[in-house]
Amino acid sequence: MRTETEMFDVILQTAKVLQVDAVAMSGSRTNPKAPKDEFQDYDVVYVVDDLDNLTSDLAWLDQFGTRIIEQHNLLGNRRLYLMLFEDGNRIDLTLCPKDQIQEWVENEADFTVLEDPKGLFESYSPRPERFWIHLASEMDFEKTCNEFWWVSAYVVKGICRKQVSYATDHLYGICQQELLKILAWQVASDRRTVDIGKNYKYLFNYMPAEKEKEFSNLLDFSSVEKLTQSLFATMQLFHREAQILAQKMGFDYDKEVAEKMIQYAEERLSNH
Repeated sequence: MRTETEMFDVILQTAKVLQVDAVAMSGSRTNPKAPKDEFQDYDVVYVVDDLDNLTSDLAWLDQFGTRIIEQHNLLGNRRLYLMLFEDGNRIDLTLCPKDQIQEWVENEADFTVLEDPKGLFESYSPRPERFWIHLASEMDFEKTCNEFWWVSAYVVKGICRKQVSYATDHLYGICQQELLKILAWQVASDRRTVDIGKNYKYLFNYMPAEKEKEFSNLLDFSSVEKLTQSLFATMQLFHREAQILAQKMGFDYDKEVAEKMIQYAEERLSNH
């Protein structure tokens, strides 16, 4: 596997060959708090003057190495090339026209400028607060609780119909995301503003180990029976943690709705 130094060399050398105007990097490699491992991507942006010329013939991508798989995406006026190489390294390369720099910056939590002889990035600053969690408002809290209990009924429906993918999508994709939001607001209530990272990946760094274990135990969706167990455990955990947050923040929490939804699930799933 090529070292970080070797990867930076090929990234900057390719930029020089292509005569790009500036090179910057975002993602976990710009965050000193992020754990270092072999799976960290190189999230790179080349600021370019002639996008059409570079995209008309992509043979220059070979300069980065032999690829196992790649993906090409259109992001407005930008182009994104995701590349996984045979040595295990990965580059997510964005080609960004000069007039789209601000749009790129606004979508990044942090970035480091690697080459910028024309000073194109001088007027832009990183926005690490993109993944910061702040104190919840009572309206935010109420909406999250309502969303959790409302969508839990969809999970019940999916389980009753033995539609595992449907039930899993609603349980993990919505209900458990709302639970994570409650847990993140708890952290913020103790620490004010914290960086929880993309997809809550740093959230449990701020919480007792048993809390992470408790959440991890919810993630077995391998059968209808396991889904049912996960749903009830998720409901109970949300009910408990929402009450804790409400007490801390002085919010109203509708226990009656929560208890009725738990009862609703129990009555319909008792024979499944």
